[in-house]
Amino acid sequence: MRGTSSSATPWHSREPAEVLAELAVSEQGLSGEQVVERLARHGENRLPAPPRSGPLRRFLRQFHNVLIYVLLVAALGTALLQHWVDTGVILGVVVINAVVGFLQEGKAEQALEAIRGMLSPKALVLRDGQRRTVPAEQLVPGDLVLLQAGDRVPADLRLLRCHNLRIDEAMLTGESVAVDKQTGAVDADADLGDRRGMAFSGTLVAFGQGRGVVVGTGAATEIGRISTLLGEVETLTTPLLREIAAFGRWLSGAIVVLAGMTFAFGYWGRHYDLLETFLAAVSLAVAAIPEGLPAIMTITLAIGVQRMAVRNAIIRRLPAVETLGSVTTICTDKTGTLTRNEMTVKTLLTAEESYEVSGVGYAPHGGIHHAGEEVALEQHPVLAEALRAILLCNDAELQRRDGGWHLEGDPTEGALVVAGLKAGLDAREVARHYPRDDVIPFESLYKFMVTLHHHHEGGQRLLFLKGAPERVLAVCDRERTRDGDRPLDRPRWEQRMDAIAARGQRLLAVALKPMEEDRRTLAFPDVEAGGLTLVAVCGIIDPPREEAIAAVRQCQQAGIVVKMITGDHAVTARAIADELGIRTAGGVVPGHALEPLSDEELTALVREVDVFARATPEHKLRLVRALQAGGQVVAMTGDGVNDAPALKRADVGVAMGIKGSEAAREAAAMVLADDNFASIAHAVEEGRTVYDNLRKAILYILPTSGGEALTIMAAVLLGLTLPLLPAQVLWVNMVTAVTLSLALAFEPAEPGVMRRRPRDPGAPILSGFLVWRAGFVSLLLLAGTFGHFLWMERQGVEIELARTVAINALVMGEIAYLFNSRYILEPAWNRAGLLGSRAVLVAVGVLVVLQALFTYAPPLQLLFGTAPLGAKEWASILAFGVILFALVELEKALFRWRQRGTPGG
Repeated sequence: MRGTSSSATPWHSREPAEVLAELAVSEQGLSGEQVVERLARHGENRLPAPPRSGPLRRFLRQFHNVLIYVLLVAALGTALLQHWVDTGVILGVVVINAVVGFLQEGKAEQALEAIRGMLSPKALVLRDGQRRTVPAEQLVPGDLVLLQAGDRVPADLRLLRCHNLRIDEAMLTGESVAVDKQTGAVDADADLGDRRGMAFSGTLVAFGQGRGVVVGTGAATEIGRISTLLGEVETLTTPLLREIAAFGRWLSGAIVVLAGMTFAFGYWGRHYDLLETFLAAVSLAVAAIPEGLPAIMTITLAIGVQRMAVRNAIIRRLPAVETLGSVTTICTDKTGTLTRNEMTVKTLLTAEESYEVSGVGYAPHGGIHHAGEEVALEQHPVLAEALRAILLCNDAELQRRDGGWHLEGDPTEGALVVAGLKAGLDAREVARHYPRDDVIPFESLYKFMVTLHHHHEGGQRLLFLKGAPERVLAVCDRERTRDGDRPLDRPRWEQRMDAIAARGQRLLAVALKPMEEDRRTLAFPDVEAGGLTLVAVCGIIDPPREEAIAAVRQCQQAGIVVKMITGDHAVTARAIADELGIRTAGGVVPGHALEPLSDEELTALVREVDVFARATPEHKLRLVRALQAGGQVVAMTGDGVNDAPALKRADVGVAMGIKGSEAAREAAAMVLADDNFASIAHAVEEGRTVYDNLRKAILYILPTSGGEALTIMAAVLLGLTLPLLPAQVLWVNMVTAVTLSLALAFEPAEPGVMRRRPRDPGAPILSGFLVWRAGFVSLLLLAGTFGHFLWMERQGVEIELARTVAINALVMGEIAYLFNSRYILEPAWNRAGLLGSRAVLVAVGVLVVLQALFTYAPPLQLLFGTAPLGAKEWASILAFGVILFALVELEKALFRWRQRGTPGG
């Protein structure tokens, strides 16, 4: 392992001097010889590249399917018989399916590339006592690295010096606020977000300066550990693919058995010619295989993708569309998903009043309310004074551009600016009336910021102090009220602040002090001498999106459990969960509490707990696996690099499109274009609709294949000429799949689709009723197809004409059954059922044209062995379609009557 300690004690729990001694490095940095030796020993500071499948291998992988194997064997058989047209058509279908599958495979393994791209390209180091800029790949354990604002940390560092250093670690921990860094050691078992003496590779220096010694490079860094995790994660197959695979195996077995029995009966029982019997068996196999099923699945899913894109959900992997419809649990990150990752002032406390601030994020929409009523500043002078103070003692700017509000500066200060704007104050106008004379910038060492201002008109000079409540209250002896100042009631303030902090809000206090009229500068004694007046305390949080609250409720109504897994603190996680309506009765479990649990204990825990805090990438991955082990279909949302392994493992990984990292987007199956949790609920609704339509399409396709197979079996059993040739069967299967069954992909959502529970992922795609329906319609198609063939043979017509009548009777039956299939049990004998779908009417029109060409076009007559039909034959064929439609509607009516007569039905 690169850059690891020889001791069992982790770097963050050791003092800087001990770390330098362990790594054998002086304050002058490493020598050139040491760098060369360590680079040879530890390797370059880069993440290992994963093995990749080439295009050829990916293409060949598309043929790894039981149904495809059966078709290839059928193609081989027809080739041996020199039936080249049949061979060409069968192989054409196989290749088309393979090409569709190959094109649908996206950039599934680019997550590792995205993580590698997050590493810093350059680093400023101290070597041989001199500063130099080197490629980040050349860093070795023991290198001294210098950091400043705007730098991306190039490796894992143990910090040696910090000057007001704050690092944005949201990509690793999910915390929405940059972390104040220091050099002291912390507990060995401290969570990742609490290791204040460490700077992690790939994170961003938000403020200040620092120096650290490299303790981990390449795969030994925290981001390297995530990359390794991501490479080890296996992507689960989707519920639909599992069901289709099981169905394919069952169907393939049944087809092989039936074809074998047909061959045996024909050859040994009927003593048919060997080649003729083999051709009959091949025809049966080709007839029974629903060749159009893979294509219709892909097209139906693709239509779902287009519908979801309109609702801000971008699908990267097609099967995820259907999987969304069967999701039972959504594991969501907090920062940036349920919240905007934009700090917001939610509470303002003055000595006498408590105010609530509405609105979320940096957009200055909302207001300040007292007792449920929006306040006017002129009636609340202390509140007005507090808001002026937080605008003046502030370096952040809010700008309107590109149709949105953007912050320049610290997120906490930005939240204060927005609060002032919501109250109707203009930051520039306030600054014009109270120009700044001097400033003591915020330092993490003393945790406050001080500014000095003068008023143009009265010549009055004021000191404004903003900072951590414990530091501000320590220098205040009075508090501001409507009637003037009074002695500070510190116990009461602390009690009120504790109540606000318990809601997950970070606290910031504001105070002021009149200064001499000739003062132009500030010094620390001006604050430390005390005598300040406390004006207000602000409660700040990254609050939940308002639309996310409604979306969580909608998911819960749909039987989906929403769990929050965040890297933030437990108190904040509980507060946000309570606002969202996510269950906290089971408590909030911190990540370190998961580590001693066995997989079985964790599986039991995740059933009872819905909120997890201070979660690392390993914790998130284990939680997803535990839920899946309990039979759940899991959607995992996230935006940071720390979310990538769990996103890849989840049944549906959902990444944020705007603020999400490229690594998270590449690992996910779906990307939210608007970073909004509410879009997931819309995607689930579309996913359920897609599954319903797929089920209808499969229920439609199966009787087609069943009717054809039964027709051929009946011919063999009765010792008659085959009514359908393999190429003719493939024509029917493909044109009906591409036209008629495709129309079902456009069906709208069923009423109440988001008020029913998720379907059981273990349930077969075909229920007992649907198997009955497929069998019933197959028998009807057998009767119409074989009946017409026998009727034509009795008249002594040529075999080509008899087969053409049989095929057109089959297609007419399928057209009639398409109208039946729009509603599985509800009647279709009405205007909505017959004329309510434009897609169905277009599909029928296209198929009529195709069948006319199949019947009358000389090239197709030559290719498929067909003959033109007369009016008498068409009348009989049309009558069969009407009869089949009526019989299926009658069957539906009987089932509805039976359901009404059953208790609870």
